[in-house]
Amino acid sequence: MNGNRISVLELRSVRGTGGGPEKTILLGTALRQKDRFDVTVCYLRDQRDDVFGIDQRAGRLDIDYVEVREKHSLDRGIWKPLRQLTADRRIDIVHAHDYKTILLALMLKRSDRIIPLATAHGWTGQTTRERLLYYPGAKWLLRRFPCTIAVSAEIKDDLGWRPPLADRVVVILNAIDPQAFVRVPSKVAGIRQALGYGPDEFVIGAVGRLEIQKRFDLLIGVFADLVRTRPNLRLAIVGDGSLNRALTSQAAALGVSDRCRLLGHRDDIADLHHAFDLFVQSSEYEGTSNAVLEAMALETPMVATDVGGTRELAWPDVHALIVPNRDVAALGRAIRSVVSDRKTAHARAAAARRRIETELSFEVRTRRLEAVYENLMRQRA
Repeated sequence: MNGNRISVLELRSVRGTGGGPEKTILLGTALRQKDRFDVTVCYLRDQRDDVFGIDQRAGRLDIDYVEVREKHSLDRGIWKPLRQLTADRRIDIVHAHDYKTILLALMLKRSDRIIPLATAHGWTGQTTRERLLYYPGAKWLLRRFPCTIAVSAEIKDDLGWRPPLADRVVVILNAIDPQAFVRVPSKVAGIRQALGYGPDEFVIGAVGRLEIQKRFDLLIGVFADLVRTRPNLRLAIVGDGSLNRALTSQAAALGVSDRCRLLGHRDDIADLHHAFDLFVQSSEYEGTSNAVLEAMALETPMVATDVGGTRELAWPDVHALIVPNRDVAALGRAIRSVVSDRKTAHARAAAARRRIETELSFEVRTRRLEAVYENLMRQRA
């Protein structure tokens, strides 16, 4: 600690372009109280990763960003530069964001008397090793942390802890910058035209990694059923992942390739929402979905599955239509409801925007996070 300033290291390991946690880490750091907190964002970067893009996103923000390069996932060579970084920055708190950095934060506590903190963003691994080894191991390690932040009540419950251990878990929902995500009605026609959508077409949008967790296969199946009676429907899925080819093949097999488009990874999500008449989250698991927050901020009517912290963000029938997980019939009914009653759907979307501007803004979330940092420092004193 330098005077009355608190020095924090946000520590994260991820490959490729990352996901929702990157938005939370980078934008939250940019909104810190600079007169009170010195925050360094450090990413462990595999030198074999040729699509890593976090550095470019960080470069557009007013933050202290560094990388520790590793030759492979178990490279012990990262330990020395990581310890040097914490010494040079006089770090008080190491804030970990995944199973690998949770272990590193605990190791730094033991070697350098660093205060470890972790955010549990969710347990959504695709591999057997993650599900059976890494995630159970991370949960076991978290029992040794003075505090863990869960991004939803469901994730807190998933830890399975009872008091007094459960009292160390603080729920802080993900948030969004309401100034960066604003619907501009005058942009709608131009963006739809650029994407090839006509004024009479009803565009259903979805955003997320093309992985089984998002269940875009179920969404495509529902869409194929709906389009038989509503030929003006269109589906646009934004994101990339291992299921790209399988989802493309599914759309072709169902005869909807001309109406269902996979747009790949995009950095212009806010613009794309101007083309959407409806946003659908079909996931079978979420932490606290950043895609849901974006839809709320951009006033896109929404249908979402009741998973993770979704109903904590968008209240059922107030901000969105929330349907049971994996219930294909309910998902189809909810989409039909929005298509048939757009006035009510837009009223829910307007209410969602008001919630973003007050309780779910990044400004509010960052202040809550900073309160956790201050409490940890008081406990150490």
